Amino acid sequence: MISHPSRHCTVELQALPSRIGQVRRIVSAQLRYWHLDPLIDRATLGVTELLTNVHQHARPDKMCTVRIELLLDRLMVSVRDHDPRLPVVGDVEPLATGGRGLAMVAAVSESWGARPDGDQGKVVWFTLPAPATAPATPAGDVPLLAGTEHPARRFAEVEPVLGARTPAHAPARSAVVG
Repeated sequence: MISHPSRHCTVELQALPSRIGQVRRIVSAQLRYWHLDPLIDRATLGVTELLTNVHQHARPDKMCTVRIELLLDRLMVSVRDHDPRLPVVGDVEPLATGGRGLAMVAAVSESWGARPDGDQGKVVWFTLPAPATAPATPAGDVPLLAGTEHPARRFAEVEPVLGARTPAHAPARSAVVG
């Protein structure tokens, strides 16, 4: 069996409106770096909705970790926060101005879900199919020239991981956005 490397990028942040815009730009830069431009709009919309939910609903704090991971044939985007309460989708009015975030995530994604993360939080995630034109080995394998910096590295860690693992089994590593 041949194992293709996957890639991931993690960002730890406080889910404040000003930070959400920064994470959108990080996700966009990372997806361009992986040659996944067709996924940028849907991925940034989904991550915006998940971070907005953390900002509006998470307790005791607004700290969270965004993780994007390129697996063999899909992109997985997840947000982990410290609130163990899982989202309740059926308790919203369809025409209300709030409460549409998870419905939008469901509409733009291939799949989505939420799961407890130990005793101290949860992970809400969604997947997008990777285009067939995406390179089997992302551009992350190409070393950067000395003195240059990957656009997302300024904010987040980019590291190869062998095998196709889901966030449930992936090690928790993050970089702090200051």
